[in-house]
Amino acid sequence: MTVATVSHIASTDGATIAVHDFGGDGPPLLFCHATGFCGPVWKPLADSLIDRFRCHALDFRAHGSSTAPEHGHMRWSGMVDDFLAVARFLSPSEPIRAVGHSLGGGVIALAESRAPGSVHSAWTFEPILFPLPPPGEATDAPHESEMADTARRRRPQFADRAEVYERYRSRPPLDRLDDRCLRAYVDHGFRDLPDGAVELACSPEYEARTFEQHRTGADDAAAAMVVPMVVAVGGEATVPVEAAVAVTKRNPRLELRRYPDLTHFGPLEAPERVAADIARWFTSV
Repeated sequence: MTVATVSHIASTDGATIAVHDFGGDGPPLLFCHATGFCGPVWKPLADSLIDRFRCHALDFRAHGSSTAPEHGHMRWSGMVDDFLAVARFLSPSEPIRAVGHSLGGGVIALAESRAPGSVHSAWTFEPILFPLPPPGEATDAPHESEMADTARRRRPQFADRAEVYERYRSRPPLDRLDDRCLRAYVDHGFRDLPDGAVELACSPEYEARTFEQHRTGADDAAAAMVVPMVVAVGGEATVPVEAAVAVTKRNPRLELRRYPDLTHFGPLEAPERVAADIARWFTSV
């Protein structure tokens, strides 16, 4: 799966951020992916939205085609830098409409909190909205995370993309993904090696470090949002879902939507259905 063009935008800490242009007509719409993924997984959704928006997706630092920060840290403040750099590039004079999944949703809330007026409106699916660590505990220290432990056990290399695809399409949770989204992840979430093999573009270590930085205060950022924002959740009772739902009760501008038949990967499981909901909502705000 290919995209029309890819731009490379300078962010902080020496990171260069890839921005994928899916085309379309209308105001810019920026898609922000989950930890470990990459921008092109959004293309099946964007294909249903290009009649209304000029659709783009970024690769956060150390993900996809973007480079890692020079210091190797994966603080979410750096991802906020990435988002703001891309938003300014795509929409230098107007706030941008944004769609975020998991990490991407939390980053959108943090970005609008840091730079008010950067976001016009946001549609998020299971955004990570966790509080800051307790007083006395360093905010940028690694925090315990089962997801980080899982990431570090992830197999980093495969013989080729065909092997990756066959493995992922038969094992949860990625077996639930729409085939186009899965293929986009396999195509763009892996890098070619000199011997013909492929490796994860977001290494298990960088993925783990991202999970370990989840205590960001994004809950307060979302609770203080003055722009419209959807917080959509799937049907699984998880800690991130409970945290996100709790935040919606603190801010009437946050609209809670439930998709009982979808998991945490909902936008990548039902791209046309979710895209239709996104289109209707952005048209209404």
